[in-house]
Amino acid sequence: MTSQDREHTPPLKAIALNADLGESFGAYRIGNDEALMPIIQSANVACGFHGGDPMVMQRTLELAKEHGVSVGAHPGYQDLQGFGRRAMSVALPEMEAMVAYQIGALMGLAAKVGWPVTHVKPHGALNNFACENRPAAAAIVRAIRAVDPGLILVAPVLSDLEREGLGQGLPTAGEIFADRAYTAKGTLVARGQDGAMIHEPHAALQHVMRMLDGQALHPLDGSPALACSPKTICVHGDGNQALATAKLLSESMHQAGFALSPLPQLI
Repeated sequence: MTSQDREHTPPLKAIALNADLGESFGAYRIGNDEALMPIIQSANVACGFHGGDPMVMQRTLELAKEHGVSVGAHPGYQDLQGFGRRAMSVALPEMEAMVAYQIGALMGLAAKVGWPVTHVKPHGALNNFACENRPAAAAIVRAIRAVDPGLILVAPVLSDLEREGLGQGLPTAGEIFADRAYTAKGTLVARGQDGAMIHEPHAALQHVMRMLDGQALHPLDGSPALACSPKTICVHGDGNQALATAKLLSESMHQAGFALSPLPQLI
C-alpha cells in the first residue's frame, strides 16, 4: 500500500453518528436540530410525508452545510398524524413512487441550498416493513437506484433492506441504534414493549460499545449474539435524551479511538 492509498483508506475504527432531523412541521417543533447538528456526521432529513415541510427541509439543509454534515433523504409513509410510525397498506408500485418522490423533493431544495443529498434512510414503519419484507425492500432500492445509483442506502444491519441494497449493488451502510433494543431475529423490539427503548445516555453508550466491540447485536431476551458489521449509529433526534446521548457517544467514541466521519467518507 502506498502513502497515497493510506491517505484515502478510512481508519479501521471509522464510523458515523447519524440522527433523524428536519421533522418539525409548520408551527410544530420536534427535536433539537440546532444543537444536534454540530455533534453528528450525517443527518437524515424528513421529506414532508411523516414530518418536515419545504421551509424546515431548507433550514435543515442550511444547518448541515454550515456544519459540514452529510445529508440524506428520510422518506416514510404519508402519515403526519402518526409520525410515520403506523403500519399502512401500500402497493409496491406506489411505495416505489413515493420514495422516489420524497428523495426528489429534498434534492430540489438541496440544489437551491448548494449542499448535496448523499444517502437515503427509510423512516419508521416503512423501514420496519422493508426490513422483514424482501419485495418491499426491493421496491425501495429500485426507487433509490432510479433517482441516483450513487446514493448510499442506510439500512439496519442483518435486515432484508440491507441484503437487498447489497444485492442490487447499491452502496450500503449497515446501521445500529443507540436507543433501541433488539430481538433474537435482529429486528428492533417493538415500541411499547418493556425494554424496547433505551433512554438513559450511559445505558445507550454501553449498548453501542458492546455492539461495536463484539461486532454483533445482543438480543434483549438473552439469545445468542448476531454477528454484524455496522458503519453508522443512529440517535433518534426526537427523543428526550437525544442531545445528551449524542454528546456522550461522540466524546466517548473519540476517547476510544474511533474516527467519526460522514457517510460518504466511509462507503
